[in-house]
Amino acid sequence: MSLALGAMLLSPALAVEPSEKLADPKLEARARAIASELRCLVCQNQSIDDSDAPLAKDLRVIVRERLKDGASDAEVRDYVVARYGDFVLLRPPVKRETLLLWAAPALALLGGVWAIFAAVRRGRRRIDPAMLTAEERAQLQALGVEPPPSRSDAGEGSGQGDASPS
Repeated sequence: MSLALGAMLLSPALAVEPSEKLADPKLEARARAIASELRCLVCQNQSIDDSDAPLAKDLRVIVRERLKDGASDAEVRDYVVARYGDFVLLRPPVKRETLLLWAAPALALLGGVWAIFAAVRRGRRRIDPAMLTAEERAQLQALGVEPPPSRSDAGEGSGQGDASPS
């Protein structure tokens, strides 16, 4: 069990192959930091640092090559975003094109609250049989459904149904 737990904890670290690692520890740390902010375009729920997908490996190699060429962290991110769009960022910027992406959780929450409210409201509504026309009552009886007694039929409020027979 502890071996399986250890393997799960180390699996993201195993995504970066030894041949990809840079000799300079500072450059490697920068590469890992940038790679942890970029989305694997195949997996979509992992950073390229965590993914074993071939495209993620290619992106990790591009990040390291750009860093070796002297590019800043922002220049490397901008280069990857220019090629793949804001979608490649795990935390895309808030702007007009990504507004729906950022608003989607709030819209989903509001939609859920509205659906619950509507369901509760529908559940509270009751059909008053007194509002049924004679034709509607006949249709219900033809279907074998008896409409519930109206309040006037049950004697509610008139005092007739309150007394027990003696």
